[in-house]
Amino acid sequence: MDFTALSARQGKIMVSVGDSFTEGMCDDTLPDGSFRGWADRVAERLAADDPHLRYANLAVRGKLIGQIERDQIPLAAKMDADLITLAGGLNDVLRPGCDMKAVEASVQSCFQQLATTKATIVLFRPTDPRRRMRGSQRLMPAVNRLIELVDAFGESHGAVVVDLFTARVFDDPRMWAEDRLHFSPEGHRRVAEAVLQALGAEPSFEWRAGLPPERPKPWLQARGQDLRWMRVYLLPWIGRRITGKSSGDGRAAKRPEPLPVVVEPTQA
Repeated sequence: MDFTALSARQGKIMVSVGDSFTEGMCDDTLPDGSFRGWADRVAERLAADDPHLRYANLAVRGKLIGQIERDQIPLAAKMDADLITLAGGLNDVLRPGCDMKAVEASVQSCFQQLATTKATIVLFRPTDPRRRMRGSQRLMPAVNRLIELVDAFGESHGAVVVDLFTARVFDDPRMWAEDRLHFSPEGHRRVAEAVLQALGAEPSFEWRAGLPPERPKPWLQARGQDLRWMRVYLLPWIGRRITGKSSGDGRAAKRPEPLPVVVEPTQA
């Protein structure tokens, strides 16, 4: 992707679709109370070259790929976007009894709808969970299948594929928020830079580089954090799965329409 050519086009429209990853959960909060997120950070960088850039973020936490296909993709396809980012499917994979054939069908439908637009499409190879999440090996056949679908569409349609899977920096707990499921502000900063570099932008920093070594936590403190995580995050998550509820139920997208990008002084 020629980032210079993309940046030179004035009045561009960027649209992001997906789940909590793209909504920006656990990044810094904006004045309106929403999360900033990697997609916002990318839009801010593009707006530095194109003050007339408009940006919509249709992503909502907890959404399954079928919901993204039904509720977000058709809207994104109608926005005459120059750049569309799509990430989804992992919420399906995390659920017991995931119907992978249905997931594949929805992913393919999303790709086909976006392929009819003029937009440059950005897709993701998700991070590798095996070195940071116990029991995640069982997820790998489905995760690998998602990666195969992304890679195949990227090759056949010239989509930009951002490879987070092979980046070992995301094994570092500091890349993740306290819930251990969503990125920390530093994680979002790294993803934004990965997207920009995949689009061909001049690097601002080496996003794959590891963080400085950290002194190991005392055993008792680490176990206390594990217990808090189970009580505050894991058990409620299991409860939602049992009851069929989602953290995104009744929640609207934070930027449902393409709006100008205003960079706050604290975001520079």
